[in-house]
Amino acid sequence: MATTTETAEPKSVRWSQQEYYRMAEIGLFDDKRVELIEGEIVEMSPMLSPHATAIILVGEALHDAFDRTYLIRAQLPLDLSQYSLPEPDVAVILGKVRDYSAAHPTSALLVVEISKSPLAFERGLKSRLYASAGIADYWILDLEHKVLEVQRNPVDGVYSSRQTLSKEQSVSPLAAPQTAIVVADLLP
Repeated sequence: MATTTETAEPKSVRWSQQEYYRMAEIGLFDDKRVELIEGEIVEMSPMLSPHATAIILVGEALHDAFDRTYLIRAQLPLDLSQYSLPEPDVAVILGKVRDYSAAHPTSALLVVEISKSPLAFERGLKSRLYASAGIADYWILDLEHKVLEVQRNPVDGVYSSRQTLSKEQSVSPLAAPQTAIVVADLLP
């Protein structure tokens, strides 16, 4: 008697934050820069000097733009869901350092990602992730083209407003509209 076996379609494994932390504890990510994005463990590119310089420049500009009731965090986790723990290059958070000693922030007023082209990851998955989390102001600093892409007004998981600014132009964070930051000041 012949038996028929069904072949199931392969499925991706969706990792939770708890599983992600366990993997990190046992050393699976040693010497790797990774993020948990929508259940996937994403390895980040090695950080070259222009990227590192831009992180510092963006951080300094945002420190000048925001008062001491805001925290500027560089490459630290945001707890956006059970399956997403991104580490944006720079994030502006309401509060003080010790406010987050027991848990990572669950939102940000502004997130900045710094990248060299292609920007598909930042414009696609990261943009949808931040928009779905309700982050009102999302910037992508494009090092190759020396421009700042500003995405705002998240609606149903996408930003309804996108603007690209040249290095001569300036931008005001939504949470600090009194401040104008020249794009060139963010570039290495």
